[in-house]
Amino acid sequence: MDSKLEAIVVPVSDVDRSRHFYRALGFRLDRDDAAGAVRVVALTPPGSSCSILIGTGICSATPGSSCGLLRVDDLEAACAELQARGAALRPASRWPTGVPYVEFDDPDGNRWLLVGS
Repeated sequence: MDSKLEAIVVPVSDVDRSRHFYRALGFRLDRDDAAGAVRVVALTPPGSSCSILIGTGICSATPGSSCGLLRVDDLEAACAELQARGAALRPASRWPTGVPYVEFDDPDGNRWLLVGS
């Protein structure tokens, strides 16, 4: 069976605040739909075919409990761009395998790993 990863749910406490945060980082807004108590906002990182979903009524996970990974070709340039867009990056680290990465959090504490190729 072939499949494609379409989206990952990122649990947040304030949809509008999170939508603004991810848009400021350059994520494309693909949809923002509401029906009753359910709201689904789909945002896609630049160059990605997989989106994140934030919203209400779509997931029971605790806000701040997810961790995502964004792979970039040039870690230094990506860090500079994200910092310019308002992301608070932690110092660069390396996994035991030697792969460099930088961490940052969204407003709810969902962790993101920015990984160099």
